[in-house]
Amino acid sequence: MESQRHIAILGSAGVPARYGGFETLAEQLAHHHARHGRTDRLTITCSGRGVQGRPGRVGGATLDYLPLPANGAASVAYDVLSLARARASGADVALLLGVSGAMALPALTRGKMRVIAHVDGREWQRAKWSGPARRFLRMSEAMALRYADAVIADSPAIADDLRRRYGRHAEILTYGGDQALDAPVTALPDWVPPDYALAICRIEPENNVHLLLEACAQAGKTLICVGNWDHSQYGRALRARYNDHPNLHLRDPIYEAAPLQALRRNASLYLHGHSAGGTNPSLVEMMHVGKPVFAFDCIFNRQTTHNTARYFDEATELAGLLERGASQATGAALQSLAQARYRWDDIGAQYFDLFERVASAPRRAERTGVLAPLRPSQAPKA
Repeated sequence: MESQRHIAILGSAGVPARYGGFETLAEQLAHHHARHGRTDRLTITCSGRGVQGRPGRVGGATLDYLPLPANGAASVAYDVLSLARARASGADVALLLGVSGAMALPALTRGKMRVIAHVDGREWQRAKWSGPARRFLRMSEAMALRYADAVIADSPAIADDLRRRYGRHAEILTYGGDQALDAPVTALPDWVPPDYALAICRIEPENNVHLLLEACAQAGKTLICVGNWDHSQYGRALRARYNDHPNLHLRDPIYEAAPLQALRRNASLYLHGHSAGGTNPSLVEMMHVGKPVFAFDCIFNRQTTHNTARYFDEATELAGLLERGASQATGAALQSLAQARYRWDDIGAQYFDLFERVASAPRRAERTGVLAPLRPSQAPKA
């Protein structure tokens, strides 16, 4: 008989998902839970800040709202409170998405709740963080690797990096992208040109949006770039520079699935500038659509696409690729790869299998004697 465990998913902004990979993961696990009739009790912590009409359930999950934002500096308090509430509610397993709240893990080494930490790439390397924030995040990563009962990496490169730096094994669990195909396709707005490249991303330096814009301007290629331009000085500066360019359409975030899918299906190719993190959800989603991809040349993108995309690391190189054009056969190959490796039904099964294995195993603290906090000499330097 299947056990009725309590699984708590923490650390995301919540569901229904908008842009974030963690939010999409949480939502898809909720749908997997319902689709397969699982009897586990599943809860997802959500930020209640600014949310209208809070749903009580999504898929097979009950939603638990906290009156705190889930991002920025407040994410530390959000994650710590989430962990405390999950433990108080009797959770057997807590999936902590990200490491912001990992400073609380030493206090959780006793008791029944197991913690699985999903390490979101090398978060402390992102350009948006200040020096003190980077040092804090790196220490948090070290705490997660030391105290969590299991660790998840979303790409082989991240898992290899964690093994090299911490000597810790990480489960490699990627993201699906086939949920993007479920959205109905609406008619394109009148402003959409007949032939265009597409980019959908957060407007951050490590996503190399400046390279995408500069290359398309050089090559005379029409680009629709959808993102949160007003969220940072980086985005505002790019919008001020390129907003009037005739070939560049800088659009605000689109959260509805149908218009996003219409843009994906009608694009001639996809530009992916991400350089940080592991398996990126927006890339995997586009692979399922079957369009050619030009991706920034880094190990994460090469692993995700199995070296099947075309790659660039500077604007002039991307401009050259754009001028030569894209092969539709590349898109078909990427689609076949996505269907084989990035399906949520498979990935959801892997997650619930991990939850069961971790819940049934002794606590890491009991196995290794990890009961004391890191001494400063043991902490990795930023």
